[in-house]
Amino acid sequence: MKSNVILHRCVLRWYLNMRTEKLLINNQEYIVEIYTEERNNATVSIRKNKIIIRVPININREEQFRHILQMKQWAMKKIMSNPERFKRREEKQYKSGDILQINDEQFSLEIDYSNNVSSSGRIINNKIILNISSRLSEEIKKEHIVTLLSRIIAKRRLPILEKKIHELNQQHFQKNINRIFFKNMNSRWGSCSENANINISTRLLFAPEIVLEYVCIHELAHLIEQNHSTNFWNIVQQAIPCYKEQEQWLKKMEIHVDFNYLFVL
Repeated sequence: MKSNVILHRCVLRWYLNMRTEKLLINNQEYIVEIYTEERNNATVSIRKNKIIIRVPININREEQFRHILQMKQWAMKKIMSNPERFKRREEKQYKSGDILQINDEQFSLEIDYSNNVSSSGRIINNKIILNISSRLSEEIKKEHIVTLLSRIIAKRRLPILEKKIHELNQQHFQKNINRIFFKNMNSRWGSCSENANINISTRLLFAPEIVLEYVCIHELAHLIEQNHSTNFWNIVQQAIPCYKEQEQWLKKMEIHVDFNYLFVL
């Protein structure tokens, strides 16, 4: 089986609408990446060794500044409330010859560099081949490697996810589902849209099977209850009585499972 994924110029443009700042929290320096982009709301996430803030591009500067200040304050409060949870760790440095373990599959990795304007990747059987633009800074090369790995492996595993969600839906809910996606979400584990689209974070590619099953059930339950009311949690508990254990795993591992810290054999 052969699959191709390409990071076109749009990926490179992310960095044209991004600026960086620094925050000192608990005597530890954090990079703050601030993106202005086409979106409806402002978001903040704490990842690896940095804080990522995204604000709408179509609002005035004063409104953008207000959102950014609020997001910074939220991130600082979050980190200060639990320093151990957000302790910085060394990022994974990928290289050719690495063996990647994703659930029950192993992938060998080959990374080549060229003078192309974009980076691309493909998977042949269980070999992942990345072609990274040599025109980029070292930091952005790392970002391209991580993004490509996330997209390629998610595409490979999507049929398994679709089968799981449809089986769980048939077993517990019997609701209409529109489309199912793996998405590179860092601030949440999954989502369910009003159009009955189910989105699952690519970070869950590293989670135990029972944890992934819980998140799928959680999002399917939103087809019945779009909130987190008592009735919603009763629906979840009926489908997966041990859901609180999986919630604890997600809270504990929140910043420890993504392609920046992928376990390599």
